[in-house]
Amino acid sequence: MRAEIVAVGTELLLGQIANTNAQWMSEHLAEIGVDVVHHQVVGDNHERIAEAIRLAGSRADVVVVSGGLGPTEDDITREAIAAVLGVGMVRHPEIEDRLREKFAAFGRGRMSANNLRQADVPEGATIIAPLRGTAPGLVVEIGATRLYAVPGVPAEMMEMMNDVIVPELRDRAGDGVVRSTVLGCTGIGESRVAEILLDLFESSENPSLAYLATSGEVKVRLTAKAGSAAEADALIAPLADEVRRRLGDAVFTTVGESLEGAAGRLLLAAGETIACAESLTGGSVGARITEVPGASAYFLGSAVAYTAEAKHALLGVSRETIAGPGVVSEACAREMAIGARRIFGAHMGLALTGAAGPEPHDGAPAGTVWIALDAGERSHAAGYRWQVERDRVRRWAEQAGLDLVRRYLEGRELPAGDLVA
Repeated sequence: MRAEIVAVGTELLLGQIANTNAQWMSEHLAEIGVDVVHHQVVGDNHERIAEAIRLAGSRADVVVVSGGLGPTEDDITREAIAAVLGVGMVRHPEIEDRLREKFAAFGRGRMSANNLRQADVPEGATIIAPLRGTAPGLVVEIGATRLYAVPGVPAEMMEMMNDVIVPELRDRAGDGVVRSTVLGCTGIGESRVAEILLDLFESSENPSLAYLATSGEVKVRLTAKAGSAAEADALIAPLADEVRRRLGDAVFTTVGESLEGAAGRLLLAAGETIACAESLTGGSVGARITEVPGASAYFLGSAVAYTAEAKHALLGVSRETIAGPGVVSEACAREMAIGARRIFGAHMGLALTGAAGPEPHDGAPAGTVWIALDAGERSHAAGYRWQVERDRVRRWAEQAGLDLVRRYLEGRELPAGDLVA
């Protein structure tokens, strides 16, 4: 079964909000074996919405339209659907009564008259009654294509998808399911990953193989379609094993967790704690670590020491180091890591210092980064020079620091970077 998602809203085209509804719907439709083959985004324009619906109906078995069902004058998805069907709008008294009851329960005084627009429905449409919001969903048939229209408010969309649309489509789609496994990789570029896996990419159809590169990370997605989740997982397993074998230490997860989540899981399993000393990253490594639920069990804190004086006063970086190799150096990173471990009483300290750019800093060219990990009986430092923009230097430094922790806890070979002390 082929599906198409049409998102309605000028705010999407202006970039004011992200189209997270389409992402959520695609994921949940794939889980029941429905192939989402197209996405469309269209502004609040009657003719263009109708045109988008006609196009979707010409090439999909199921169309899900999100947005444009509210009470304001620019909520015109209902009218556009009616135009495509060639029918008029019909006022539903039961919807009007429900609207009045809801507003009375809200305790917000008189209901604005424009809310009654939500009681006007294309003739012949089936209603999906809302529990959370006020806008009803719609179900219509456009030739052989079934069209669902749901509100753009994410919670209201999810409610109708979960309660009505997904169960209906699961029955229509049969027993087929689509399953994906995502392997997260870091410290390796997308082009290198593609080179290593080229023959698998060219020869694999079910499961299929695809790549998604983000800043400092490459995701390898393996997707299979089968009669059941267990059968799909069985198709994926040998390919996942081979991908992991080829990519080796670069793979930090096979269960879709973040790099900070993987590092946290390993810290928790080892019963160890960590503290950070951050300069060029300005606290962002600590922020990422604490995004993981339960991080307080292993993360003790982060000292943001941006200036040379702060590095000396807070972390104990020696005057000799500051005056000699400087604050962008292996020696400084090592002393910062020792200081973080000492002042927080952690099992290990992670330190990051560098020149993010665009200008050189303390004699170091822009893009120079030193990262150190100190665990008492063992310490390690790695240096890098990345000729990229400032934000990417910071992001790559975060990734390299968290990956150093991950590799240390897994007993992997630790990277030296590309700078010689």
